[in-house]
Amino acid sequence: MANANEARRKGRRGAPVRTEGGSSVDLPFGRKNYILFGLAAIVILAGYIALSRGSITLAPILLLMGYLVLIPWGILAK
Repeated sequence: MANANEARRKGRRGAPVRTEGGSSVDLPFGRKNYILFGLAAIVILAGYIALSRGSITLAPILLLMGYLVLIPWGILAK
């Protein structure tokens, strides 16, 4: 049971990565965090595209959602 819980905990934070010297480095974010960052980048890009096309309602909504919701959620998610 302890091994399963430990594996779940390590899976959340990202697997250790081996460096050339053989020591392991723990990644600061897990897979869920990087997925949220990617989603935020897509939403922000869509916001800038909508802004360049002259949208005055959709663009601010997408940009605010990307910058103020998805990026902080990606940082704080466990």
